[in-house]
Amino acid sequence: MRPRLFLVLGGALVLVLGGIVAGYVLWKHHEGRDIRGSPTVEFVPTQPPTRPSSVMAQQHVYWPTYGYDGRRLRFDPTVRLRPPFRRRWTYPGRALLEFPPAIAYGRVYLPTFDGRFYALDARTGQAVWGRRSRRCVWASPAVWRRLVFVSYIGRPACGKASVGGGEIVAYDARTGRVRWRRLIGLNESSPLVANHLVYVGDWDSRVWALDAITGRTRWIYRTSAEIKGSLAIDAGRVYIGDYSGHVYALSARSGRLAWRASSQPRLGSQGTFYSTPALAYGRLYIGSTDGKVYSFGASSGALRWSQGTGGYVYGSPAIWRRLVLVGSYDHDFYAMDAATGDVRWQFHANGPISGSATVLSGIVYFSTLNERTYALDARTGRLVWSWPDGKYSPVVADPHRLYLVGYGRLYAMTER
Repeated sequence: MRPRLFLVLGGALVLVLGGIVAGYVLWKHHEGRDIRGSPTVEFVPTQPPTRPSSVMAQQHVYWPTYGYDGRRLRFDPTVRLRPPFRRRWTYPGRALLEFPPAIAYGRVYLPTFDGRFYALDARTGQAVWGRRSRRCVWASPAVWRRLVFVSYIGRPACGKASVGGGEIVAYDARTGRVRWRRLIGLNESSPLVANHLVYVGDWDSRVWALDAITGRTRWIYRTSAEIKGSLAIDAGRVYIGDYSGHVYALSARSGRLAWRASSQPRLGSQGTFYSTPALAYGRLYIGSTDGKVYSFGASSGALRWSQGTGGYVYGSPAIWRRLVLVGSYDHDFYAMDAATGDVRWQFHANGPISGSATVLSGIVYFSTLNERTYALDARTGRLVWSWPDGKYSPVVADPHRLYLVGYGRLYAMTER
C-alpha cells in the first residue's frame, strides 16, 4: 500500500506544481499583454509641438541637441526641405558615425565613434577646428549660448571594453577651446541643456545635473541600473529610462523623485530601456528591448498603453501629428496612435532598425543596419525616397541643407 500511496501523492504533487507553473506562465503572459490606451485619460490632444525661440533663430541655432529639442520630439516644424535631394558635399568621418551632429552658428558639430570631434563649415564641409580625445564619443553634442557640450565614454580604443571614467567637455563653439571638463562615469548619454544645467546619465546608474557655465555638480540621483539613453525635459521635470526596465521622473531643479514606473513583466526577464523618451500630449513615449513601445502619463507615471513589435526597440520615438514613429529590430517601421497605441501603418524595410527617426516637412527618415536610409510620407507610410547609406539615426537639418549621417560619411544635401 505504501508504494501506491507514494505514487498517488507524487502524482498529486506533480499536478499541483504543474498547475502553479501553468498559472505563473498565464499570469506573466497576461501581465505582458498589449494594453490599448484611452484617448481622454491623461492625454492632451491640443498640446502644440515645441517651436524654436526667436533668440535661437537670430543666433542661427537650428538643431541644438539630440532629438531637436528638450522634449526630444525629433521633429523640426520650420524646415521645408523635401526629397529628392542632391549631394552638395561629403565629409569622410574615417570612423563610424553613430549619432547625428548639432547644427548652429553656420557650423556642423560632428562626433565620431573613435573620439574625434569636428566643427565643420555648414556651406562647404571643411573642418574649422577639431579635437581628438583618448576617449570615444557615442552620443550627440548639445549647443547652448556659444558652448558645445560633448559626452565622452571611457578609454582605450572604441569597440573594446572601456576603462576609466567618462567625461563631459564644454568647448567654445567658435574656437574649440575647452571651457571646462568634468569626469563622471562611463556614459553614452547625449547632453540635455536646460535651466543653465547640463543633464546626463552614466553607466554607474547616476543622473548628473552640472552647472552649464562651470561644470560643478548641482545634484546627483541614483537609479537602479546603468543608464544608456538620454534625458528629456518638460514642465519642470526630467525623464530617463535605465537598464533595470524602469523610467524615472525627477525634479529638474533638485533631482527629487516624482515617480518611478516600469516595463511590463515578461516570462524570463524584464525589458530594458536604451531608448531616449519623447514627451508630448501629456505623455511619455519610449521603446524597450522587450519589443514594445510604452506610453506613460507624464504627470502620474501610470502606464497608459503598450504596443508590441516583433523585435527590440532601441530607437527613440519621433512625435508628429498624434503619431509615434519608431522602428524595430523586426525590420518594420511603425506609426502608432499617440493616444491609444494602435498601429496606423507599418513599413517593411531591408533590415533591423536600431536608430531613431526624424520628421521634416511631413517626411519621416530612418535607417537600417543594412545601411539604407528611407524617407516615407509620415501620414501614410508610402516610400518617397531612399539613399544607399546610413545605419543609425540618419538625418538632421537647417533651413538650407539636409545632413544625412552615413556609416562613415556625412552628406550635406539640397533639394533638386
